[in-house]
Amino acid sequence: MPKVLCIIGMVISVLLLLVFGLDLALKIPFGRANALMSISFVICSLVLGYLSWSTYREQL
Repeated sequence: MPKVLCIIGMVISVLLLLVFGLDLALKIPFGRANALMSISFVICSLVLGYLSWSTYREQL
């Protein structure tokens, strides 16, 4: 079960990175309403992805 949760965390981080990265680059989903918020979410998604990947590697 913990491996599945790590994979779900990685998937969520990729989705967040995609949505807010596109918002910063192309103004698609939100029209770049707040650039600081988008940058914060991109950083948080990278941290979540790293933590999920690190925990997944430890479980192997």
